[in-house]
Amino acid sequence: MVQRNKGRRLNKYAENYVVFDLETTGINQERDAIIEISAVKVQGHKIVGEFSTLVNPERHIPAAATAVNGITDAMVAEAPHIKEAMEDFLTFIGSDILVGHNIHTFDTNFVYDAAFNYLGKELKNDYVDTLYMARKYLPELPHHKLTDVAQHFCLRTEGAHRALFDCMMNQGCYEELGKLMEEKKKEMPESAEEEISCPVCGGELILRKGKFGMFYGCSSFPRCRFTRNVR
Repeated sequence: MVQRNKGRRLNKYAENYVVFDLETTGINQERDAIIEISAVKVQGHKIVGEFSTLVNPERHIPAAATAVNGITDAMVAEAPHIKEAMEDFLTFIGSDILVGHNIHTFDTNFVYDAAFNYLGKELKNDYVDTLYMARKYLPELPHHKLTDVAQHFCLRTEGAHRALFDCMMNQGCYEELGKLMEEKKKEMPESAEEEISCPVCGGELILRKGKFGMFYGCSSFPRCRFTRNVR
């Protein structure tokens, strides 16, 4: 198993952040490649900047990938190589908190590997995964794909599966989910509030089942091994 020294996964409604999204040739993080990177910079809950580039993967884009995102070999023929694209992307995001949908196990891994392999840099930005937020704060939804969450909040979904539009759509979802999270916090007893974040690293505490029953474990494991018994 690849060990990546990534930032912490947070459960946080941030005021300033960068939403990002990728399109790839497939879902295998060992074999597939990035073909589009997009991001929007947010300050004070408002979009203040955009970044978007196609990426030439120097290989054929499978028909199955094109069927999802519409990106063809011809479209990326003159696009920058991943090294150049990643340099520009890392400059754009700086040290900001990253936000994305299903990025904990997918997008951050692709970006981390590209930054490390081509630039010798580690992606250590802390991040918020809206998939986990949606599952937590919208348990009534049967599915929690980005388009499902957007439709729940009556946001536009036309143009989904192109990276920049997905960033715009997810920025709206994150703002709505953040408001829900703040409302839920107000309803929680003070003693329960501290269960949300790890006191050691600030990552999200997740309820898990172990050999001796349920416990809270840090989402940044194995980087952080903090645990707490269920009270």
